[in-house]
Amino acid sequence: MNDRTAIDEAQLDAVFFALASEPRRRILDILKAEPAANVNQICAHLEAEMTRFAVMKHLNTLGKAGLVITEKVGREKRMWFDPTPIQWIHQRWTTEFSAYWAARLTRLKFAAEGAEVLPLKSKRRGPGNV
Repeated sequence: MNDRTAIDEAQLDAVFFALASEPRRRILDILKAEPAANVNQICAHLEAEMTRFAVMKHLNTLGKAGLVITEKVGREKRMWFDPTPIQWIHQRWTTEFSAYWAARLTRLKFAAEGAEVLPLKSKRRGPGNV
């Protein structure tokens, strides 16, 4: 995917697959806490639980999902957590709900302050509103 402003269905599946694994989420937590970490630094956090090979497989999955950005610095590969795909998911499913709840909270604020609050127009369709 070349366009970083939208997410296609294959990328969406890759992100959900990557986030479905608890060890991969822990690797993202490590990268969030230690930006520009290398494989050795990540393995140091997980050495009691998994092998270097397993860590590298998880990093590959996270990279395919776009959740990890890598940069080669000399012989070393540095990695960063990229939350952009998670933000795309959030925007895809929460935008309409955010607007609804923002309006409700504004009405509650005005009511608490004693301002006149007009009734909301309902968008629900009833038997006569087909």
